[in-house]
Amino acid sequence: MLVVRPAESRDLLALERLAATATPRLTNLPAHRDRLEERILRSQRSLRAEIDFPGDEIYCFVLEDLDTGEVVGTASLRAEAGAREAYYTYRQETLIHASQQLNVRHEVQTLSLSHEVSDATLLCALSLDARYRETDADSLLRRARLMFIAQYPERFATELAVAFPGYLETRDERQVSPFWDSVGQHFFDRDFNEINQMAGVRSKSFIAEVMPPFPLYLPLLTPQARAAIGRENPRHEYAMQEMLAEGFSRSRHVDIFDAGPLLLAECERLHTFKQCGWHPVRIRPQESLPDAVPAMVANQRLGDFRCVLARYALTPTGQLMLTPQQAEVLGVEEGRAVLAVPMPLPAVDEGEL
Repeated sequence: MLVVRPAESRDLLALERLAATATPRLTNLPAHRDRLEERILRSQRSLRAEIDFPGDEIYCFVLEDLDTGEVVGTASLRAEAGAREAYYTYRQETLIHASQQLNVRHEVQTLSLSHEVSDATLLCALSLDARYRETDADSLLRRARLMFIAQYPERFATELAVAFPGYLETRDERQVSPFWDSVGQHFFDRDFNEINQMAGVRSKSFIAEVMPPFPLYLPLLTPQARAAIGRENPRHEYAMQEMLAEGFSRSRHVDIFDAGPLLLAECERLHTFKQCGWHPVRIRPQESLPDAVPAMVANQRLGDFRCVLARYALTPTGQLMLTPQQAEVLGVEEGRAVLAVPMPLPAVDEGEL
C-alpha cells in the first residue's frame, strides 16, 4: 500500500538517496544534507503556520511504500515561486525588424529574461525510485500535491507552474546541455553539471544576475541549442504527458539553464480540481468492494495529510467504500468525509500541443 504524506526528519536519508539518484540531477533537489534537512524543517514550519495567502512556504512530501517501509519518492510545493527571490525564466518572444524603404520585414525569435512566473505556485523537486516510475505510484506522488492544494487554496496561488528538466546530450559519457553550452557557458567558466549543482546549493538568481539582460537572438545560437528550447528530457516524457492531460499548458517560458519547458495552469482548469468531491466513508472488507477505477483519496488533516490509492467505489447514497487498512492509514472512521477523485485522465489531443 502506498501513501503520500509530509516529510519528517526520519526521512532525511531517503531524501538524500532520492536526490542523488534523480535523473537528470535536479537543481531544486540538491543531494546536500544540510539543504535537505532545512527543507524538511521549513515544510514542518509551513504546516504549523496560520496562512491567509501564499508566501515563502514550502511543503515537502514523500511517497512511502507501507508494505516495505521504504520511502520511495519525494515531491514539493513552493507556495510562491519567487517569494524569497525572483524566479527567473527565459520567455520566448518574436521581434519584427521592418523597413518600408527597403521593403524588408523579418521576424526574429528571441529569448528574454523574465521573472513574471514568480507569483505562481511551483510544483517541483520530484524524484521517484526507478522501480515505481510510470506506474500509479508515479501518478499518485505527482498529483497528490493537487489534492493538498484543493483543500487549502488560501495557501497557494491560483496559477500553478511545473518545470521539466531540459534535453541533454551524452558526450564522453557525460550529460551536457547544448543550450547551456551555447548561452550560459560564455558567462561562467563552468560546465552544466557544475553550475547545476552550485545553483542547487545556492540559488538560480545569482546566475540570472550575471546573464545578459538583453534579448538573445535565436539565429545566433547553435542549431543544437535552438532544438533544445522547450524540449523536455526524454526520461520525463511520461510526466509531461500526464500534466498536459491534467490540464496544464505549454507556456512561452523555459529554464535559464537547459531551456526545459515550463507548464502553467489556472487551478480551476485542472482535472483534479474539477472532478474531486467530498464523500463520507463507509468501511468494508477488501473482498466485498466492487470493481471500480482507481482513485486518489485524501484526508482533511493539514499536518497529518495523507493521500492513498483506492477504488472509486461509491454506494448508491454517495459513500466511498474503503478497506479497514485504507481508513486506518488515512486516520478516518466511518462517516468521516474524505476528498476523492478518479485517477484516469482525459486523453491529450496531440494536435493541440
